[in-house]
Amino acid sequence: MVEKEAKITDMRSALELLKSVSGQLIETDEPVDPQAEISGVYRHVGAGGTVMRPTRKGPAMIFNNVKGHPDARVLIGLLASRERVAMMLGTEPERLGFLLNEAVKNPIQPVVINEKPKCQEVVHYADEPGFDIRKLIPAPTNTEEDAGPYVTMGMCYASDSQTGDSDVTIHRLCLQSKNEISMYFVPGARHLGVFREKAEKEGRPLPISISIGVDPAVEIGACFEPPTTPLGYNELSVAGAIRNQAVELTPCLTIDEKAIANAEYVIEGELIPGAYVREDQNTNTGKAMPEFPGYTGPAVAQVPLIKVKAVTHRKNPIMQTVIGPSEEHVNMAGIPTEASILQMVERAMPGKVLNVYCHPSGGGKYMAILQFKKIQPSDEGRQRQAALLTFAAFSEMKHVMLVDEDVDIFDTSDVLWAMNTRYQGDVDTIFIPGVRCHPLDPTQNPEYNPYIRDKGISCKTIFDCTVPYHLKDKFQRAKFMDVDPSRFAPELFQ
Repeated sequence: MVEKEAKITDMRSALELLKSVSGQLIETDEPVDPQAEISGVYRHVGAGGTVMRPTRKGPAMIFNNVKGHPDARVLIGLLASRERVAMMLGTEPERLGFLLNEAVKNPIQPVVINEKPKCQEVVHYADEPGFDIRKLIPAPTNTEEDAGPYVTMGMCYASDSQTGDSDVTIHRLCLQSKNEISMYFVPGARHLGVFREKAEKEGRPLPISISIGVDPAVEIGACFEPPTTPLGYNELSVAGAIRNQAVELTPCLTIDEKAIANAEYVIEGELIPGAYVREDQNTNTGKAMPEFPGYTGPAVAQVPLIKVKAVTHRKNPIMQTVIGPSEEHVNMAGIPTEASILQMVERAMPGKVLNVYCHPSGGGKYMAILQFKKIQPSDEGRQRQAALLTFAAFSEMKHVMLVDEDVDIFDTSDVLWAMNTRYQGDVDTIFIPGVRCHPLDPTQNPEYNPYIRDKGISCKTIFDCTVPYHLKDKFQRAKFMDVDPSRFAPELFQ
């Protein structure tokens, strides 16, 4: 583990830290095509998550020779390892949820700087001859079927026209033309969706900035959702709390909005009221891009449209991207979810849930494992209440597995051991049918289940793999001698 004192203020300082740690970052000068090839390579290097096998966890990777973009590089996999995320946030992998929980409770609001920001070292205005975002930004496609090049790690920042509240979120952004980007909103899931709907009702455009290539703390913090961060909560303040230093913003050049001052790229634009496009209008594949469940999401018939006003960037910028179903999504979505669950359950029953892990097989959204400690007879049944609170804390959660304090929730084999020896399907499974969940799960569809009334409705399920309190003495794990293994195998235990 790297010392906590390692100072990270932007993406480049994060990369400098990783360069100092063996096996965390690699670079290549081999020419690479941004159209599907970058993801095709990184699938084998370090994607993990729900990506089709073979894949694995591995280092982050920088491509220095991107075809069509001689002055730019592409970074992928920055967050594709829980250990790497912990290293960059200055904590231990199993404590990430707790770190984020504390950050949410102790926010530090962003500040606006007056000096010229790094993100505006180079400026391209949309009304200049030859302006084309597809040539300026090396946005890759994940597969050959994608609807187009996607910005997958853009920090979208906008403000409520009525209250002035601002927020940052991450969305699916497809480059549709030389100055147009489509923006997909999961229904009811993001604050910016509320801001956009208000502006559209008023018949006015919504200014929006898209900052690409920022401090990893910003990227993780941006993934919080209600009720943990309710409408009006600026999630940039989570990153401020993690770093104990406010995120610096700068006024945009062409719109009345702000952007992250040290971003590698900033796209300035406006969401146009009443302007919608078919997401795959340029490819007609019927597909958008690979999403976190491991399947390619269908192209949406009507998605809101951003009209781009300018693109600014640092000198020799680094474009950051992500494979939709990779371990990066697991960490971005899952770690804030762990924090949300810890916060919700701790309020209701302090000290009962020892830890939470949003397992990669659920993409960080669909599945949580809760480590629950029963210390008295009246705790029996409270573990299931904790599961119900988990569903309340994160509406997109589909499955919750409950295990005892002697089970390592980060070890899948140990969790499955608990399921095999402490679980009976007919008495330890709780079904909660007909609950709104997430539309990207292909089983949450009336075609799959005729009892589902609408796409995105699911049967949420609790798997209670905890030992009944009155039987705890009969389920003691085999106890081994406690020794110091470094005496015998120092090369393995240093």
